[in-house]
Amino acid sequence: MTDQELIRREALQKLRNLGIDPYPAEAFEVTAYAADIVANYREETLQDGTKDRLNYQDVSLAGRIMAVREAGKALFMNLQDSSGQIQLYVRRDEFVQGEDGSFFDVVIKKLLDLGDYIGVRGFAFKTRTGEVTVHVRELKLLSKSLRPLPIVKRDAEGHVYDAFTDPELRHRMRYVDLTVNPQYRQIFIKRSKMIRTMRAYLDELGLLEVETPILQPVYGGALARPFITHHHALDMPLYLRISNELYLKRLIVGGFDGVYEFAKVFRNEGIDRTHNPEFTLMEFYVAYKDYHWLMGVTEQMLERVARALSDDGSPIIPYGEHRLNFAGPYARLTMAEAIYRYTGLNIETATERDLRAYCDQHNIETDPSMSTAQLLDEIFSEKVERHLIQPTFILDYPIEMSPLTKRHRSKPGLVERFELYVNSKEVANAYSELNDPIDQRQRFEEQRRWAERGDKEAMAMDEDFLRALEYGMPPTAGIGFGIDRLAMIFTGQTTIQEVIFFPQMRPEVKHKDVGHTF
Repeated sequence: MTDQELIRREALQKLRNLGIDPYPAEAFEVTAYAADIVANYREETLQDGTKDRLNYQDVSLAGRIMAVREAGKALFMNLQDSSGQIQLYVRRDEFVQGEDGSFFDVVIKKLLDLGDYIGVRGFAFKTRTGEVTVHVRELKLLSKSLRPLPIVKRDAEGHVYDAFTDPELRHRMRYVDLTVNPQYRQIFIKRSKMIRTMRAYLDELGLLEVETPILQPVYGGALARPFITHHHALDMPLYLRISNELYLKRLIVGGFDGVYEFAKVFRNEGIDRTHNPEFTLMEFYVAYKDYHWLMGVTEQMLERVARALSDDGSPIIPYGEHRLNFAGPYARLTMAEAIYRYTGLNIETATERDLRAYCDQHNIETDPSMSTAQLLDEIFSEKVERHLIQPTFILDYPIEMSPLTKRHRSKPGLVERFELYVNSKEVANAYSELNDPIDQRQRFEEQRRWAERGDKEAMAMDEDFLRALEYGMPPTAGIGFGIDRLAMIFTGQTTIQEVIFFPQMRPEVKHKDVGHTF
């Protein structure tokens, strides 16, 4: 342990020796919050010059000690609760108690540390400098902190020292990050509001929120490599779901007109600025609709989210140097139109040889096993995506890229699918769902052939899902949203790790303790 940790443990024992429980069991009643007191405190100066305090004359609040300053026979503290910080004023003569002398001198000054949780009762007033402060009449230790926080310091010129900014430490120890960088809490508050707004919209549409299995005997619904585990009692492998799509469609077969789920899904893939192996996927499916209907619904829902999260109710969200406008209608381009616009390639006439030649000429990495559809996907990713800044629907994909999608009603070789791109990133994927069980079996067979050729992301054959389709599924529209990527956009973040409380991290490398380092 570091020297500071040892000192705090000594203080812990001294508190116990004094009969003070550093981790009391009883509840502490909170009647006010720091931000509310600071924002709403009012007082008037009477004719005789005295102050008439109009509110917050009996408050009880709790939080962490974040700063301490001595002022003669008093202390000023900064208390931080879930809403913000407020200054406390603690006078020595109001805390003289105990057999060994002053509770103020022994306990408050020597045995309390930065980071400790305390509860206080008192009244609000303004200091001579005009700062709203709570005059403390009662103080109780609620939880002793045994590790020192990396407290940020500023000098007289405003320079910042010891800031807790290392991304790996921040994401690994989010509990420290949220304490010393409370501004990041707003990211997750906005994320939560985004999800609530989406859920309310879907409820208004009459859709039913449901839950589907996380452990699945057959993984499906996406082209991705799964995580595998083993069920000992049944002696069988199980997979963490890579999607909830096939189970939601089973519910449409079962007679529900519309269902949705906010689901944790798991894909055994790399970690980068837009990928985390565990992420949140929201999918919904509605009977008797198609992908054209879904585009309108998507526009309406995301515009509502944008207005809910913006300060002025605007549908425009600032993101870096861009201002993203979520008011519909969004631009619509077929995949062929988008590739032609930004590369000059006519994919309706280009052969596989032409696509490979283009990739070689533009240093796009490929391998000999790639199909025509996979080559198109690489070209699109490298040459088109970066141009799709404003919300844009990309429509009508090759059938090989979409094994769960209905064939296009008028364009042979294509399917009725769109992806929504915002700020160069795919945030939603939607289909007119394939409900022909014979066609679906053929698509699964094709995926199995790709798996035999070594494609680890090929879709598995799901006989039970095929059986469900054979009982009959009505025409259905379905869409999936990457909630984490949407949260990045609506909160202005550039990495997915910033919008996930506890992102997946590499194994921890032994390093100096945070408190010791800072």
